[in-house]
Amino acid sequence: MTDSAEHWNFAYAGGGRDVSWFQGQAAISDRLIKSVASAADTPIIDIGGGASTLVDGLLAAGFNDLSVLDVSSVGLAIARERLGDAAEEVEWFACDVLDWQPSRRYGIWHDRAVLHFSNDDADRARYRETLLATLRTGGHAVIGVFAQDGPERCSELQVRRHSQADLAEFLGEEFAIVDRRRELHRTPGGNPQPFNWVVARRV
Repeated sequence: MTDSAEHWNFAYAGGGRDVSWFQGQAAISDRLIKSVASAADTPIIDIGGGASTLVDGLLAAGFNDLSVLDVSSVGLAIARERLGDAAEEVEWFACDVLDWQPSRRYGIWHDRAVLHFSNDDADRARYRETLLATLRTGGHAVIGVFAQDGPERCSELQVRRHSQADLAEFLGEEFAIVDRRRELHRTPGGNPQPFNWVVARRV
């Protein structure tokens, strides 16, 4: 975890607005989460949330059981400072999702651009085990990764690109796909990054 934390802390050292994955508004994440959130008290965890503004929008919309996990304590600190007193309404986890052991179940697992950094089968298996240990039956996984025509690397690291069918196969028979989307994200420098998204209900 130490090497990973150091890498991502360095990536966030500039304040988080210059990184390639920055979004002023996490529009597609917000929309997909709201499409499956059954109530304002649905427990939601944002995996790899870092300095993302997703939590801001969810708080503003009235969601009141929010958690953010990221390996970068620097990224989380940026988000907490931005939220001010509202940060006290969020539970924060500074750890690698592959090492995390959840103490409760959630209704929504959101991951934008974490899964695609799990390249080898062992890491992918650990990610899936954590997902299954975290998400309650009837809950939803909202996952976005680089598409087949997306970048091969991000933040100097190799990524594993996925089709929507790849994501469905990875999730397996414990999940039913309820939505699929393609997103063309543009980095702060204007470069296009195609993403594939799925929303899957745990059965």
